[in-house]
Order: sequence, then C-alpha cells, then structure tokens
Amino acid sequence: MKTQSLALIATLSFSACSGSGGIGAVSCGVAGPAPMAALQPTLGQLPSPDMDALLAHVKKLSSDEFEGRGPGTKGEELSVSYLIDEFKKVGLKPGNTDGTYVQKVPLVGITPAPAPLVFKKGGATQTFQTFQTLKWKDDVVAWTKHVAESASLENSELVFVGYGIVAPEFNWDDYKGVDVKGKTIVMLVNDPPVPDPANPKELDPKTFGGKAMTYYGRWTYKYEIAAQKGAAGALIIHETIPAGYGFNVVQGKTGEQFDLVTPDKNMGRAAIEGWISLEQGKKLLQSAGQDFDKLKTLAATRDFTPVPLGATASMTIKNTLRTIDSKNVIAKLEGSDPTGKDEYIVYTAHWDHFGKGPEGIFHGAEDDGIGCAALIEMARAFTKLPAPPRRSILFLAVTSEEQGLLGSQYYAVTPIYPMAKTLADLNMDSWNVHGRTKDMTLVGFGASELDDYAQTAAAEQGRVVHGDAEPEKGFYYRSDHFNFAKEGVPALDPDGGTDYIGRPADYAQKTRDDWTANRYHTPKDVVLPDWDLTGTREDLKVLFAVGYRVAQADKYPEWKPGNEFKAKREAQLKK
Repeated sequence: MKTQSLALIATLSFSACSGSGGIGAVSCGVAGPAPMAALQPTLGQLPSPDMDALLAHVKKLSSDEFEGRGPGTKGEELSVSYLIDEFKKVGLKPGNTDGTYVQKVPLVGITPAPAPLVFKKGGATQTFQTFQTLKWKDDVVAWTKHVAESASLENSELVFVGYGIVAPEFNWDDYKGVDVKGKTIVMLVNDPPVPDPANPKELDPKTFGGKAMTYYGRWTYKYEIAAQKGAAGALIIHETIPAGYGFNVVQGKTGEQFDLVTPDKNMGRAAIEGWISLEQGKKLLQSAGQDFDKLKTLAATRDFTPVPLGATASMTIKNTLRTIDSKNVIAKLEGSDPTGKDEYIVYTAHWDHFGKGPEGIFHGAEDDGIGCAALIEMARAFTKLPAPPRRSILFLAVTSEEQGLLGSQYYAVTPIYPMAKTLADLNMDSWNVHGRTKDMTLVGFGASELDDYAQTAAAEQGRVVHGDAEPEKGFYYRSDHFNFAKEGVPALDPDGGTDYIGRPADYAQKTRDDWTANRYHTPKDVVLPDWDLTGTREDLKVLFAVGYRVAQADKYPEWKPGNEFKAKREAQLKK
C-alpha cells in the first residue's frame, strides 16, 4: 500500500467502517484515534486458503468427467454447477442482481472448413496467375468472425503495413498515405522494436514501452485496427520469439472458435483474419522484391510507409455455426458498510479450457483449474473473517478465456455492477505448483497502486516483488484482468516467483520451459504427483491481503502516471 509502511501495521480490530458517501471518504468505527491504514491486519492475522481443499477442487475440475470444460458442452454444465454448489457451501450470496449465480454470455461458435490461401499476380490487363498456395494449418491458420455461412477474399490486393499500428501519442502511423479499404493487409507481430536514440543497442523506453509490449503489439489490436480501416483481410506473419509461442499454438485455432454475438453479426470485421507462417511470409515478400529482414528493420521506424506487394489474396472459408448462452459464474460476499457494500473488489479466474479434441481431453489443471479452485478457497477464507470487509467482494469465474477473453469482456462491457464502483480486479490465471520462492512476479509491474499493496504484503513474508522477465511478450494483455483494465479498473495479474528456495538458480526457467514445451494447451496439463503448493499458499495469502486491504482502504487505488488506462479511469470517476 503506497501510504502504509510496515511499521504502521498494527494488531487488527476487525471493525466495520462507515462510509460518509463520497469516493474514498470513510470514518472507521475502531477503538482509538489511529487512522485506518494503521489498523490493517498483518498477513499472519488474516485467514489462509485451505490448500487440501484447493487441490481436491483442481482434481475434480480437471478430471475426465469434466471433459476439458469446453464452452457449450457437458463440461460447461458440470463446471458451472460445481462452482455454484461450492459458492453456496461457502455461504456466498448470488452475484447477479436477478438472484442467480450466473450471467448469461451470448456466444456464437464458428467452425471453419479447411481452405487454402492463394496468392496471385495479375490485374486489370492480365490474367491472375497463382504463384503461392498456402496449405491450411501447415502454412496458414485463418478464420472469419462473420456470423455467416461463408466469407471470402477474391483477388484482394495485398499491402504490407509493417506492424499495423496507429498510435498518435507516439507519432506513429503504419497506414499513412494508403487506403486499405477492401484490401488484405500483411503485418508483423508485436510492437516495433524502436532503438533508443541515446543508446541504439537498447530499445527506446519512451516508445511502445521499450522492451515491454503495449496493447498495440497484441494480435487482437491488429485485427481491430484492420476492421477500423476497412480491410477485407488481415494476416499476421508469425514469429515465435516476439509472439511468445510457437506456430503450433496458432494451429490450435483451426477448430471451433467462439465470439460474442453482436447486433451486426460481426460484419464490421475483416472478412478473413489469420496467421501465416514465417517461411510463407518471407516467400511472399520476396516475390514482391522485398527482403524480410530489411523491411522489418524499416518497419521499426517512423519513416516506414506501406508497401503494395503487387499481388492478391484469394480464400473462401465456409462455416458451421451454432449459438449458445454460455455462463459466467458470480458470487458475492456483501460488504459490511452501508455505503461501501455498493463498491466492489473482484477476484477472477476462468473456468473454461479446450474441451476434447483428436489428441484427447484437454484437462486444464494449471490453466485454469487451479485458478477456479483458488477462487473457491479465497471466498471461503473471506468468510472466516470476524466481520466482512467494508466493501463487497465478487468472485467471478468467467467463460471463454481461451477463446479470446470473451467472458470477462462481456462482463466488463455489460457489467452487473458499475465499473466506476469497481475498485480492482485481482486475477488468478494459473499458479506456481513447484514450491516456495523468495519472490513474487507481477505481470505489468508498475501499472497501478495495486502493485504497492502486493509489495507490502509480500514484504511481510520476507519476499520481494518484481515484474515479469519477458515484458516483450505482453502477458498483461493476455488474461481476463485486461478487460477490466480496458474499462479503466486497476487490475493485478500475479505470477509465480523465479527464486525458488533450495533450488538451483535455473530451476524456474527450466520448469517454465517444460510447461511451455510439453503441457501448455495440451492434454498433458494435469495434476502431477510432484506438485508442491506451499508457494501457492504464500502467493494466495498476498492476494487475499491485497483484496482485503483495498476493501478497507480510505481511497480507491489508482493507475500510475503514464499508464494507458489512467485517463479513462479519471474520466469515469468524474461522471
């Protein structure tokens, strides 16, 4: 907590506080004249999550019975019922204002039929000739978000637009001087790696976050700006290192994909969106007389201008469609203060995974069965307080995170409780299962004052807090907390530490590499016999303390100066 030192943390009088009506204004009914910040409980005085119960939840949620927890399947029915039953056992109230524990999320499932992507040369005065055919899944992974039986590109002119970014605050426009309406754009992954003028060997920290990724680098943004520009097609050239995952992960998107149902049936999106392999991307640029590496270097400068490739793209994707009402599960612990109970701290996790496929059941134990289990046991720990916190606590298990953060997106844009009255989102997407660490990672460290709360709590355990080691991969934009951040709500995304007690210095990297290479988004993501949840317990105690202390605090947590979400939050709170 920014205004609270460890020296001020005193023995807790678990008293309810009485709000005076304004944001951040509070008088506290506690003994003595000390300010509330001095009366926060130490970590040792707060309830602890039950780790045996947590492990039992993970085993149940990731069992064969739950069939991989795919949206719109038996696995969803079982997952939603299990979560509701457990929240009821804990003693939480229904989280929806309609008296239920669910928020319906209208989704459309779109399954594309395999189709090649064909690049041709030619034009008005000559016959189009195919010079490159990309094989479905091997070379190209594409889809359409249009809720229609098919979508096509028919000899759509290809234009290379660098990183496909328009960022006025950085004086950056990759589309300058060209109208891409009806054309197919080809883009690079991630943010532009802009050299620092003072030290060309380093990245400019004032442009696109330096080494750290901004939202402009996310593939979701690139498709969004393509739609705004009226592009018919949008293709990203995949590269493993900047993307943060191999092309095999992209290839997992060749089956059914879900999206939110919109009034225009997504017809405002580009007709075809997708990825092409690095090899095929290089071939395409070479056919236009361009060198990939030289063009990539130029694209990292403000001097870059779009490059017409003198070629066209053709592709027809036929769809199988189904619409479903998926479900977010939400439960509430009502605050003790008459005014504060209408203000909210949200804990999130996603209950969904990939269901069943040709490879088998995608069990999703770490991703994110353990997060849902933590949600249940975090809720139980809150009920063990002598009195509820001043503000209300929401426990939100969302659908379709694996489909593009859809459940949290739906909640954030159609919230049950106002975003302006939501103080924070604390996200739980996977946890450390390898033992205790001397540290704790916060993805996007430095974004908001929530980091200060976490830093204070971790220090009480003798641990340090730091940012993630790979900020260039943009992990802050890749889980459910991000949708709250987009709506202005400060959001915390904790990750496991890297300095394991009693382990070699490279232990953390080895476990992470093994996870990425062998279990992430595969049927092998199961509970393993060597799981050690002692570190999970310590991390969850920190997250409990953050939520509790924010719920008791005399002010709303804020974004740090320079954060891209700060202006939206400030405007939101002025209304």
